[in-house]
Amino acid sequence: MKKYLQDIFKKAAEKLDYLNEVEKIFTVPNQSNHGDYSTNIALILSKKIKKSPKDVATEIISNLDYDKFVIEKIEIAGPGFINFYFSPSFVPNILTEVLKENENYGKSDKYKGKRALVEFVSANPTGPLTVGHGRNAVIGDTIANMLEWIGYNVDREYYFNNAGRQMRVLGDSVKLRYLQLLGNKIDFPEDYYQGQYIKEIAAKLNDEFGDALVNEEPEGKFKNAAETEIFADINKTLSKLGIKFNRYYNEHTLYEDGKIESLLNAFKNKNLSYEKDGAIWLKLSELGNDADKVIVKSTGEPTYRLPDIAYHITKFERGYDLMVDLFGSDHNATYPDVLAGLRSLGYNSDNVKVLIHQFVTIMQKGEIVKMSTRKANYITLDELIDEVGSDVVRYFFIMRSMSSHLNFDLDLAKKQSDENPVFYLQYAHARIASILRMAKEENLVASYNNLNLLSTQEEQSLLKKLYEFPEEVMFCAENYEPHKITSYLEDLATSFHKFYTVCRIIGSEKQLAEARLALISGVQRVMKNGLTILGLSAPEKM
Repeated sequence: MKKYLQDIFKKAAEKLDYLNEVEKIFTVPNQSNHGDYSTNIALILSKKIKKSPKDVATEIISNLDYDKFVIEKIEIAGPGFINFYFSPSFVPNILTEVLKENENYGKSDKYKGKRALVEFVSANPTGPLTVGHGRNAVIGDTIANMLEWIGYNVDREYYFNNAGRQMRVLGDSVKLRYLQLLGNKIDFPEDYYQGQYIKEIAAKLNDEFGDALVNEEPEGKFKNAAETEIFADINKTLSKLGIKFNRYYNEHTLYEDGKIESLLNAFKNKNLSYEKDGAIWLKLSELGNDADKVIVKSTGEPTYRLPDIAYHITKFERGYDLMVDLFGSDHNATYPDVLAGLRSLGYNSDNVKVLIHQFVTIMQKGEIVKMSTRKANYITLDELIDEVGSDVVRYFFIMRSMSSHLNFDLDLAKKQSDENPVFYLQYAHARIASILRMAKEENLVASYNNLNLLSTQEEQSLLKKLYEFPEEVMFCAENYEPHKITSYLEDLATSFHKFYTVCRIIGSEKQLAEARLALISGVQRVMKNGLTILGLSAPEKM
């Protein structure tokens, strides 16, 4: 439909040279009575050629050579918008495209040959994943899916640090619990890791080694056992959500490979760093940021900025065209320093897309709740998945804009009815599968021979909604807005249910029934493709 408009405008430009001066943009109007597509090209051109927008619009329309079978009418609206109305007999041609492309409908090769790295979760191995990590995980994985659908070759990467104070505290926490199991009276520090998982790791060490580890340093077997156990737990949780990483990148590698030392030398050689009060500072005030920041403390320990800049340099060195970082809102004030550091060394920070998501609150009966005290004073992602299922968790984490705080309604999430938006979508898919099974028993099959019979308002609306899907995927992927895929699918499900209420399939005249079977087959395919992008199942029965 859009390509047809672009083609007839291209031909018109042979007569009207000024049409070559501007990009021809066609958008779907918000109100269906304003047509199927609209363009403001006459408004843009009016100033250039010094004519009123309506006169320009009239001239353009008179020079458009179009097929009346395809375009039913063209109207000028408002100050000079040109609205196009497609013929009801042409619209059903959308179906042949949907079912021809099948599982590839909605995919694009626009970014074919480009490489993208999506870094997400990146929680250090100090404890189980929380619901906050869960939102990060699901958004990151869905964005990776969307980028793959528009042609990118995508790698998913998990960046972590198993060194530093937090890991020393982790090892010491396990050792103290181990000593308690041996009967020692221990004053356990409040700022140490309190969760039940620490006691479970200590108990395993006690079972395996008895009292042989009394003199073991906390950063030895205690830290190593904790890291191994916690990472296994993290991966098990992520696998429940269908999330797999191509690579785990350890911050410690940056030190082992000399990348931290090399970066410090680069800043020094470019006169971008200086020493003050025993610390090394980066001249961020000269790089466009508010103030200089410490990159190496007086203790010799780097701040997060130094390894983060070094890590991002490795992403450029590995040849990625697009690097997506997903962080919680606690990183809002910090990532600009990393981008400034990259720019100062000649790297194009435009290739780094930093996405910030807001936090999650679990709600039940209108109140904030804590699901369990089993693993300290936070809700684990594992508990949430066990409570409501992976499909519900994934959907609820992406159905709101990542820039919005998310209230996860546990009561709604547990409902297995169309009140629950996940079940609403999956039920539409399953309902179509059921209709197709029933049709088969009646010796009815989907047919493209009489698609012109699909002329009711409900049928036309549903067809046009299917047509929007590829453009919706492209927009959501390029703008990193997975929640808009959920909005599209909810609209599609609503359009389908309206259609099914008004338009009888089995029991109607055979040619019409088989045309309508083709229509719902297209709806089922688009619904399944959308659910696939979101990482959700598309059940045949419910």
